[in-house]
Amino acid sequence: MALRERRVKQHTESADAWPHWQEHGLVFPSWLGTPMEPDNLRRSWSRIPQAAGLGSLRLHDMRHTCVLLLLDLGVPPHVVREIVGHSDIDVTMTIYAHAALDEKKAALRKLGDALG
Repeated sequence: MALRERRVKQHTESADAWPHWQEHGLVFPSWLGTPMEPDNLRRSWSRIPQAAGLGSLRLHDMRHTCVLLLLDLGVPPHVVREIVGHSDIDVTMTIYAHAALDEKKAALRKLGDALG
């Protein structure tokens, strides 16, 4: 639903920027349709968590949270890797695949059941 609404808004934005608009298939492009410059993205991002009362939250913190939530939801690591664009599955698994406490307890319970 949110992506459909974004597409409608982007159609208006592209019409406003015509004839300078350059279509790149991006969800959140610059005002011309091109990829956002990192500094512009950081400036735009900083207003969002402030408005939500979250203080200064880095965009990378949200990326990290997204990866952890996807893994906790059981999304296969190779799919998560593709979503976040890691070049190697080892990066995803080394940095983000922290076993949740419940998973650790369940694993040890299984081991205990198997041994005893």
